[in-house]
Amino acid sequence: MPWRLQTLRPLIRVPKERAWICESRSTSTRGTRSRNYHATSPRRIAISAKELKFGQPVHETHPHLLKAGEITPGISALEYAERRWRLAELLPDGAVAIIPGANVKYRSGSVFHEFHQDPDFFYLTGFNEPEALAVIEKTTSKTPTFHLFLRPKHPKSEQWEGSRSGLQSALDVFNADESHPINQLEKTLPKILSGATKIYTDLPRSYQHNSSFSRYLSGAAPRPEYGVAKAIKDAGGEVEGLRSVMNGLRVKKNEAEIECMIIAGKASGMAFTEAMRRSWKGEKELSNFLDYQFKVNGCDGPAYVPVVAGGENALSIHYVRNDDLLDPNSMILVDAGGEYGGYITDITRTFPNNGTFSPAQEDLYECVLTVQRKCIAMCKQSSQTTLDKIHAVAEAGLRDGLKGFGFDVSGGALETLFPHHLGHYIGLDVHDSPGYARTKTLESGHCITIEPGIYVPNDDKYPKHFRGMGIRIEDSVCVREDSVLVFSTEAVKEVVDIEALRH
Repeated sequence: MPWRLQTLRPLIRVPKERAWICESRSTSTRGTRSRNYHATSPRRIAISAKELKFGQPVHETHPHLLKAGEITPGISALEYAERRWRLAELLPDGAVAIIPGANVKYRSGSVFHEFHQDPDFFYLTGFNEPEALAVIEKTTSKTPTFHLFLRPKHPKSEQWEGSRSGLQSALDVFNADESHPINQLEKTLPKILSGATKIYTDLPRSYQHNSSFSRYLSGAAPRPEYGVAKAIKDAGGEVEGLRSVMNGLRVKKNEAEIECMIIAGKASGMAFTEAMRRSWKGEKELSNFLDYQFKVNGCDGPAYVPVVAGGENALSIHYVRNDDLLDPNSMILVDAGGEYGGYITDITRTFPNNGTFSPAQEDLYECVLTVQRKCIAMCKQSSQTTLDKIHAVAEAGLRDGLKGFGFDVSGGALETLFPHHLGHYIGLDVHDSPGYARTKTLESGHCITIEPGIYVPNDDKYPKHFRGMGIRIEDSVCVREDSVLVFSTEAVKEVVDIEALRH
């Protein structure tokens, strides 16, 4: 392990109960590690650790959420530093990587959506505030330099928007080597890039232009050739995308990440099972129940907009209106999951609203479940398989099952009855490591979904008693060397278990 990673600052450099915090009179707007935050001063103010204000939970203020040394639940400051180190090792000497955080998105006017951090930025920093930028500079020395641009402390803004972590916390909490005000990005970034031999970034990209930060990153007005694109061009170095590099880092989860996904999966599965214990009058009622249960069971909230589809609504793969009434005799397809520490779980269950499968419902359900069991069993490194190969196994199994029920599956019929892929990678995103090929051999640490389904249109060409049914069964799993770890086992899926919840 590189020496620098063994000498990281503590998460917050204060005693557990009380701390002496200096009243700084410095006018400097640029923080560096050489600055002595706790230097002796004629004016000292005693405050408790709980009175410290940050833009996100830290152990000293939220010990019920974070253990000592953690920046986000389950992930330590050391782990984030190691991630940046691994990224730097993949870059040539003299290279600079630019990773932007997300900005607040607005529904209309001043009405904003709940903030969600950019997953690549979050993966490397654990910093969960808007208007931030990470720059990792790989110099010829042994250690890369981590620059963190962020919003400085601003009492008036914080009165409206909540606390900000500020420049000094970027050093003391998030272990930046240098911190910079985001409002000086236009001046400071070109200086950092001036000596770069190669620049790795996926900027510019589309943003809502509601702040100078977003306008700068997207290259929008106020003037031609404005923003980060100009800074990169002026630096003169070769430019390369960062997506494939980040995919290589993120696609294999370590034990800390897997533990977060285990927690998310267990909490989400419990919510599903609780929902299947009762009948429901409306999709919205069930959707809100799951949202509540995810949080009560320990998740931060839902991982994505859920699908709660009764009857023929289940034929739409991404049906998210969730505003219809539910027939007591129909089935309900629910695709939802909770998030914990930024890591998600993705589960789908289909169950009868009245608690008992009809013969036709049970036949089609068992067909999908049999295929899903077989596919999950293949999710081992020793199987030397890929998501595409498992998908082919699922297609063959569903085709044989449907033929046995009298379906004509010749030609392209299966593309209508099973129109989506069997699975995808999961992690910080619902579709994690975007662009990472499904043709890659699955390895230990890959986390994926297995979700076969059958969707029978209300059409005369299909057997009458199956028409209008949509059934999907999905679990989130982690590939191991010779075994499979299923995150979502708490969500029951056997016919006998689902029916036993009511009877």
